[in-house]
Amino acid sequence: RRMSELCELYQQVILDHNRNPRNFGPLEGANRHQDGHNPLCGDSLTVYLLVDDHGLIEDIHFEGAGCAISKASASLMTSLVKGKTTAQAERIFADFHELVTSSVDSPVDDAKVGKLAVFAGVREFPMRVKCATLAWHTMRSALHNDDAPVTTE
Repeated sequence: RRMSELCELYQQVILDHNRNPRNFGPLEGANRHQDGHNPLCGDSLTVYLLVDDHGLIEDIHFEGAGCAISKASASLMTSLVKGKTTAQAERIFADFHELVTSSVDSPVDDAKVGKLAVFAGVREFPMRVKCATLAWHTMRSALHNDDAPVTTE
């Protein structure tokens, strides 16, 4: 895929998920939740999870306020990890993190990252990587039942 096509797709996906975030709002019956904050950009969100006894993510929601990138990333994340096991969610997190922190020149493995490929554009703006990964770190913290709120500092 050409980078210009990817950039265009990236902008469309970001705008769509920012305007119509999936799984947005509190989650009734959530058994895990975590707050995340990116002081640099002012993004602030809470991730709610309903995880069953076998480690299956039955449902996931998020709420809060943030820039378009952080909201779109949270929205796409919830769509991708819902119905997955915690181990699968960890794998998706690792692939996403590797994608957005890799060098701008490194090729994007569409087969591995799927829809998340649209976030490859973030690599050009190191300050925005924190916006894109905030929800993911927060989700991961909630999965591990960590007590401390997540901050990108």
